Amino acid sequence: MREHKLKVGVSGVRGVVGEFLTPLLAADFAQAFGAYVGRGRVVLGRDTRFTGPMIEHAVACGLMAAGCEVVRVGVQTTPTMQIYIAETGAVGGIGVTASHNPAEYNALKLFNGEGLFFNHYERTELLDLFHQGDFTEVTNEEMLGLTVDEVTPWKRHVNRIVKHVDVERIRARRFRVALDGVNGAGSEMSVWFLKEVLGCELHAIHVDPTKTFPREAEPTPESLGELMALVRTMGCDIGFGQDPDGDRLAVCDEHGAMVDNDDLLALAIEAALARAPGDIAVNLTTSNVVDEVAAKFGRRVYRTAVGEANVVDRMKAVKALIGGEGSSGGVIFSGTHLCRDSYTAMALLLDRLATEETSVSAIAGALPRFFRRAGKVQFSHGKLGGLMLAMEKKHPAAQLERTDGLKLNLEDGWIHLRASNTEPILRVAVESRNEARADLLFAESMQMLRG
Repeated sequence: MREHKLKVGVSGVRGVVGEFLTPLLAADFAQAFGAYVGRGRVVLGRDTRFTGPMIEHAVACGLMAAGCEVVRVGVQTTPTMQIYIAETGAVGGIGVTASHNPAEYNALKLFNGEGLFFNHYERTELLDLFHQGDFTEVTNEEMLGLTVDEVTPWKRHVNRIVKHVDVERIRARRFRVALDGVNGAGSEMSVWFLKEVLGCELHAIHVDPTKTFPREAEPTPESLGELMALVRTMGCDIGFGQDPDGDRLAVCDEHGAMVDNDDLLALAIEAALARAPGDIAVNLTTSNVVDEVAAKFGRRVYRTAVGEANVVDRMKAVKALIGGEGSSGGVIFSGTHLCRDSYTAMALLLDRLATEETSVSAIAGALPRFFRRAGKVQFSHGKLGGLMLAMEKKHPAAQLERTDGLKLNLEDGWIHLRASNTEPILRVAVESRNEARADLLFAESMQMLRG
């Protein structure tokens, strides 16, 4: 039986193009989206995947058929699109991007008029409309047409960022920066932002949006060997690795060593709290290093289910200053926009380095040390409840959280078990201050769940 690779999640619909995600399906989904948001301006952009123009055209057809005015912004990062939607009074937007997924995938990311991912209720209503197949069909006289704006989105995005950092101080430091843009949507914007706006001496690789992805799309230590080597060869102060749609960020220090994603989020939170007061929202799997950083500033940490939309919903509800998801390299700073944004994260880090006249290794090394382990286990249908109950019995003194799967908070660490929404896989994450204890908790958990 072949794996089903068309999946609907918190950000939209994605799949392998041709096999599961087709132009017809994209047009139908876009038409359902247009019918849902109503007649008005819908922003349409994409990343640099070779299938992007084809899917983009199909989406434009579906939106126009539903009576929407389509504003095509071309190749743009996801956070750039989200800010543009919010600033221009659009009724919504669709980004044709599969983010950190491999090149054979593409996807439709769906945004409401605030430039935010659809929440649970919006998503449910849209899917009901899509499955009913009873879409709006406008006449010739009712067509609103298509316009193009590929220039101003960058400027709107950057104008929001620079309000929250000391650009002149960053420029005065003349940071030597390495960049791996994965030939993604942010390739040209990243070069301009780091070199022209922030005045860095830039050493960039893979910033040609006409070429395919040169490495795995997700920026991980395993995929960023070239970036780490570039930092060491050129004597850079910092290295940045992006994903194809520019919302995720990976960072390496001046020695070419990768900074853990949870620690990266903690560093960004420190930088933001040093400038303005506010609380924090992160998901359940994010490291407790965030709680320790928040405590230094007397701020509270709110935790949510995994998923950017869930974190953003909580940030809105509690008016949080900053948040994100540690494991994914996603920093969400409300001062710019309630979205994951690699550009804001880069600016916050460079601003902090300039202000404190320090290095990445120094600020990362000063963080409280936690040890994290992660894995996944397949389970049979009907067995999930029993596995969760067994873990509860194994740790009877644990404080339990059931917001997203099961999290067992222990005296010396935690275990988080979360079932995948699309396949029979249980994701396992463990953390402890003690490395041996983290290893033991992880090994015991995996053995029990597999057994």
